[in-house]
Amino acid sequence: MGNRLRTTLLLAVLTALIVFIGNLFGGRQGMVIALVLAAGMNFFSYWFSDKIVLRMYRAQPVTPEQAPELYEIVQTLSQRAGLPMPKVCLIPQDAPNAFATGRNPEHAVVAVTRGLVQLMDRKEVMGVLAHEMAHVKNRDILIGSIAATMAGAIMMLATMARYSAIFGGGSRSDDEGGGGILGLLAMSLLAPFAAMVIQMAISRSREYLADSTGAQFAGSPEGLARALEKLGAYSGRLPMDAHPSTAHMFIVSPLSGRSLMNLFSTHPPLEERIARLRGQRA
Repeated sequence: MGNRLRTTLLLAVLTALIVFIGNLFGGRQGMVIALVLAAGMNFFSYWFSDKIVLRMYRAQPVTPEQAPELYEIVQTLSQRAGLPMPKVCLIPQDAPNAFATGRNPEHAVVAVTRGLVQLMDRKEVMGVLAHEMAHVKNRDILIGSIAATMAGAIMMLATMARYSAIFGGGSRSDDEGGGGILGLLAMSLLAPFAAMVIQMAISRSREYLADSTGAQFAGSPEGLARALEKLGAYSGRLPMDAHPSTAHMFIVSPLSGRSLMNLFSTHPPLEERIARLRGQRA
């Protein structure tokens, strides 16, 4: 019930942002068009947001023959968690990271980068995958995928609004309900920030819970704690090619090498996460 409420609230706030943008672009008519667009996006996000994110990172499904150890770890964790076996995907990037997606546990996907498999030992990989399976168990994956799709759309619309304002677009008359050039400029700056704040509010508390639940699935918190230490150490040296709208989906922020993004990180501090894990009993 809690996740349903969060999903509904997320969709309502992001829909309101899109409608607000429509109002600035074209007054009442723009609001109606934006509302129709938002309704279509909500439907599309529910059914296809996971596929969009996987395609964005060129994640490829792997079979037990192609990645036997990785597949066996996920299978073991699925049994411990009482979950259906998710699809396993490999992301062709050297930066170590991972995420889970899908609209429900029956359609879940766990994706890890090539770098994570190469840089971590079995216990650390199990810790990372246990964290992602915890997101599946806690039903965080749908809300994360929808947030990525909707936030990406808002950022795209904000960019369009900025160029529209620069080149003289927007409503010609404030009486028609549009915000004019100043409104478009203000929205182009504030909308991406608002979308990021929503992602932060959703993601931070869920990461602590996924760490704790994942440690139980793995049988010990130490593997995940060590993995988080490595992820923190490599994030600056091996920056990941990632989009800000999807940052909240990863086990650690793929933007952590960028100082400005640290101010608005979708994840709690790694030091705090590691300390909490090592405070748990194995």
